[in-house]
Amino acid sequence: MTEPELVIASSPTDAGISCWDLHTGAEHLRYRTCSSPSHGLTCVGGRFLASSQLRETKSSTGSILYWSWNKPQVEVKSFPAEPINPLVANSEGTYIAGGGASGEIYLWQVATGKLLKKWHAHYRAVTCLLFNDDQSLLISGSEDGSVRVWSLIMVFDDLLRGKAKQPYEFSFSEHSLKVTDVVIGYGGANAIIVSASEDRTCKVWSLSRGKLLRNIVFPSIIDTIALDPGEDVFYAGGRDGKIYIASLNAVADPNNNYGLHILGFLSEQSKAITCLALSTDGSLLISGSEDGMVRVWNTKNHNITRIFRHAKGPINNVVVVRQSSLMSNRGTVNSQMPSVKRHGLSLPPPLEKCANSADENDYKAVIVPRIDPDRSVEASYISIQSLSNQILELQRQGSSAAAEMEIERLKLDRSRSMQMIQQWETKFQSLHQFCVTELLDGEKAGNA
Repeated sequence: MTEPELVIASSPTDAGISCWDLHTGAEHLRYRTCSSPSHGLTCVGGRFLASSQLRETKSSTGSILYWSWNKPQVEVKSFPAEPINPLVANSEGTYIAGGGASGEIYLWQVATGKLLKKWHAHYRAVTCLLFNDDQSLLISGSEDGSVRVWSLIMVFDDLLRGKAKQPYEFSFSEHSLKVTDVVIGYGGANAIIVSASEDRTCKVWSLSRGKLLRNIVFPSIIDTIALDPGEDVFYAGGRDGKIYIASLNAVADPNNNYGLHILGFLSEQSKAITCLALSTDGSLLISGSEDGMVRVWNTKNHNITRIFRHAKGPINNVVVVRQSSLMSNRGTVNSQMPSVKRHGLSLPPPLEKCANSADENDYKAVIVPRIDPDRSVEASYISIQSLSNQILELQRQGSSAAAEMEIERLKLDRSRSMQMIQQWETKFQSLHQFCVTELLDGEKAGNA
């Protein structure tokens, strides 16, 4: 049975947020007052929606808004030190990261709203942010054309950062123009990264080797990409209204009309494709467009199965959320967080504008537990070990957040395991079909 999933879409114009059931098409609550930048909409641990906002005036610093699942009005408003463009939460919903117009990256603790860290990440505005699958790394893209990989343990460990030659793990600078989107596969420190740029290329990077694996040139500027769960192909949304299908393994016919490594495209003569997302099992591709439509594509036969219409204006963000995670979090997580009382709801407090140095120093003992210097630990596992130690430290202090983090981590591990099983089943079926075909063709040739 297909797990219920929600499609959530927003617009750069003040058209609110639309929400639909992906599989039935039923419209859920429509949220008011939202003018989000690209990559500025996120679901925080299944608990609530958060979005950065475009500046109303040049003198405005911008804002970050929270919505609960059962009310259309904005519940919490935060006013960071500068306009925030991309906004992302880790899978457990314990941290929110935002990319500033100045090139700064901000990292907040959700439960308290504390600004834990900020650092100068790029020379120009940050355009996209995401965590990797084990939450140990933060990847950023920028208008300066670079993609950088940040170790969270290094971000918090001043001593470790001081010994490093540079503050980041890798800096990929082969793009010649603004980076428009970045996605990452499974595998922790061994995953691949795919980046898109206004230079009309998508580049595939090896996270373990820190090298460029493949450069794919497209007929149009690519603003958004989505990576298939099996990591055989990725989808690239172009400003020409086409969704290109690019291969990560096989090489397409070099004589085709699309280009090397491009297998084909999906199109319904829409305006520019601005955002893409995939269902959990990868069977459905969701695209948002400047024409204000959200289209759902079957990735097997490439047909449109459903079309949603936003209230008004173009679409620039599409997020897919498992409905079961929302149900499990509505009644349990909120009770463990500081409340915003004025609406009778239990949402986290607003995010801090500036860090409190005293609080920051107190918190570092929890974020960065001591690591035995005599014990050899591989770099790719340091962050994971530290996050586990953080949970233990919170448990010693009797924090209810520790139990919450542990439960969410177990749920995430189970979800990843199920996805991996589905991917292996798909690969096995494809391999089995290939072997059967080869065997039958061999028998036919022998009989002839």
